[in-house]
Amino acid sequence: MARSSRSRWKPVTALAAVAAVVVGTGAALRIVLGRQAAHARRLIGKPLGEDAPRSDRVYKRKRGDPIRMVLLGDSIAAGLGAALPSETLGARLAKSISRVARRAVDLRTVAVVGAESSMLAAQLAELPEADVADVAVIVVGGNDVTHRVPVDTSVRHLSDAIAELQRRGAVVVVGTCPDLGALRPVPQPLRTLGGRASRQLAAAQRDASLALGAYAVDLAAVVGPFFITNPDEMFSLDRFHPSALGYRRTAAAIVPSVLLALGVADRAPFGHHAPDAAAPGIR
Repeated sequence: MARSSRSRWKPVTALAAVAAVVVGTGAALRIVLGRQAAHARRLIGKPLGEDAPRSDRVYKRKRGDPIRMVLLGDSIAAGLGAALPSETLGARLAKSISRVARRAVDLRTVAVVGAESSMLAAQLAELPEADVADVAVIVVGGNDVTHRVPVDTSVRHLSDAIAELQRRGAVVVVGTCPDLGALRPVPQPLRTLGGRASRQLAAAQRDASLALGAYAVDLAAVVGPFFITNPDEMFSLDRFHPSALGYRRTAAAIVPSVLLALGVADRAPFGHHAPDAAAPGIR
C-alpha cells in the first residue's frame, strides 16, 4: 500500500528549521522553510498520537531479586511507534537484560513523547527520592536538534540529569542522539544538515556522559545502519519513529552497555563507551 502524504511530511516538518540555522541561510530562505514547516504541520497531524503503549511492570518475576530500571527521555524512550507494550524499547530492554542477568527486571518509564533534554528534570521529579533505580537509561536528543536547541544547552541538561540519577544511586547509560540523516524521505540538503547536527550533539553527549562516569552508546553507529538500509522495516507509519523491529534492534544496541554498567558483562563492544574508572560516577 502506498504511504500517505501525511506520513511523508513528518520528517520534513522536524528538520525544516534545522537547515536555516546550520548553514546560515538568508532571511528569504528561512521564511520559505518556516512556511513549509507550518504547512506540513497542518497536513500531517499526529498519525501515531501522543501516547506510547505502557509497558511498566516486573518482567520475569519468578527469577526474583529484580533489577530496578528507569527509562527517561523522548518518544523513542517512551516507545512511540510500537503497536503493543511488549514491542516498546523498555519492554525489549527488560526482557533481554533479564534473560542474561537471570534476574527479574522492574521497569519504570518516565520518558515523555516530544521531550527535549530540558525536560529531563521534570521526568526526574516524577520519581520519588525513595524510588531508587539500579540502572537508568536515557535516550534523548532528536527533539533538541529539530527544535534548534544549542548543543551546550542540551548537554548541560543531560549532565544535570545524569548527576542527579547518580546521586540517587543509579548507574546511568545514555543512548546518544540518533542520526537524523537516516530519514530517507527527507529531501537534500535537509537530510544532510539534520544528520550533521544530530551527530554533533551525539558526540557532545558521549563526552559529557563519560566525564561524569556514565556509559554511552553511539546509536548512530550501532543501530543506525539498519535504519538506513532497511527503512521500510525499521520505521513505523510516520517514517520517523521506530517500528516494532526498530525497537528490537535499538534495544539490542543498548543492552550491552546496561549489562556492563550492572557488572554482568566485562567488556564494551563496538560503539559502546565505558567511563574511566576514575570518573566521578563510577561506584
